[in-house]
Amino acid sequence: MFVRFPLDRLEHMPFEAGGPLAERILAGAPVFRTWTFEEISDSKVFAGVWESTPGKWRIVYDEWEYCSILSGVSTITRDGEAPQRIGPGDAFVIQPGFEGTWEVVETTRKLFVIRLP
Repeated sequence: MFVRFPLDRLEHMPFEAGGPLAERILAGAPVFRTWTFEEISDSKVFAGVWESTPGKWRIVYDEWEYCSILSGVSTITRDGEAPQRIGPGDAFVIQPGFEGTWEVVETTRKLFVIRLP
């Protein structure tokens, strides 16, 4: 199977609106938009584009996630470690067991692939 992410048409496509759980928000009022282009329920894999407006919240990962930043600036900090500033062109993997914070400094958009446990 081949799945293309139509990045040039995102603004005209339906998305899921959301945000972090209220009890996890540490600053601001971040709003998420998520466009899911691949969802394989039996293998628990999801892929698409995610965007967030500025804010800071606690993150706890039970899943494995690959991310590639398309635009914006964020800071991801693992508990007890130095902050990692990320921006366009940065790619990384967050593994299960990661706990810390995600702070969106400038509205951030990323490609993602998530594999649930």
